[in-house]
Amino acid sequence: MIVHSANFITSAPALASCPDSEWPEIAFAGRSNVGKSSLINCLLNRKGLVRTSSTPGRTQLLNYFAINEALHFVDLPGYGFARAPRSVREKWQPMVHGYLQGRESLRAVIWLLDVRRNPSPEDLEFLDWLEESEIPTIPVVTKVDKVSKNELARNLAKIASVTGLPKELLTPVSVQTRQGHSEVWERISMALDPDA
Repeated sequence: MIVHSANFITSAPALASCPDSEWPEIAFAGRSNVGKSSLINCLLNRKGLVRTSSTPGRTQLLNYFAINEALHFVDLPGYGFARAPRSVREKWQPMVHGYLQGRESLRAVIWLLDVRRNPSPEDLEFLDWLEESEIPTIPVVTKVDKVSKNELARNLAKIASVTGLPKELLTPVSVQTRQGHSEVWERISMALDPDA
């Protein structure tokens, strides 16, 4: 997809606060600090549209971005370790699950995993929940520039084994080298138009 325009729209604290729109939505989910914001910036060819941070847990709301005046990207709060008050963290699960279950315009979730880490219990719990909810999922493995080719092959095989996902469903991505950029867009296009 050629991105002609990309703009931040709003931050919503709950499903009821999400913008009224018939545009399809693609959500981004994963552990804190897995690279969601960086991937969105990479896909949109914008360096600072989505704020990135080295501190896990910075994204605490449902952050909406408008693409080409026809599509929304939604950056979801990360799960797992986060330097945020417990009261804030406890609101995340109901907020995210409420959004994922109740948002009719949602077409798919891009689910991110770090190639250098084994899938955590939180990762597997979230994947189980996506599968039980029958939400189309695009698994993306980030930060692949940080490992050698041999490590990449080994780690992808391990991630496939632990998650039970076919290896060919995993899209290896690097925001530094832009590896996997076009493949992620292809999967987004398929989610937006399954009959194409």
